[in-house]
Amino acid sequence: MDVKHRKLWPSIGRGLRGRCPHCGEGALFSSYLKVNAACPACGHDLSRYPADDGPAYLTILLVGHLVVGPALFFPIVWEASPLYSVPISLTVLAAVTLALLPRVKGGWIGLMYAIKSTDADHKQHTADYAD
Repeated sequence: MDVKHRKLWPSIGRGLRGRCPHCGEGALFSSYLKVNAACPACGHDLSRYPADDGPAYLTILLVGHLVVGPALFFPIVWEASPLYSVPISLTVLAAVTLALLPRVKGGWIGLMYAIKSTDADHKQHTADYAD
């Protein structure tokens, strides 16, 4: 695979599917959100791509716009008893958030791979502002 030129959308798509953004074959995660240190298929170092708070913020943004916004247009949300609507709403929000978070994190790592942003770049950037 040509390392000098990395295509953006295929890399993000591989990450969204939970696959290595380099080869698309190996698993990106060893558990729910734990990134493999290296790809089991090609050996590419996956631990060097920063995925700190970005995926969580993006997931919150997506869930807020895809679930909360449209739900406010339905009158049942306002007319139903809070004893029923609050637990149901919170359960739906939690389920959607937990389902999206690993996919968004995988896409984020695919993005970091495509733009060649590594943990060393992140550390250098924060060290520049610490001085």
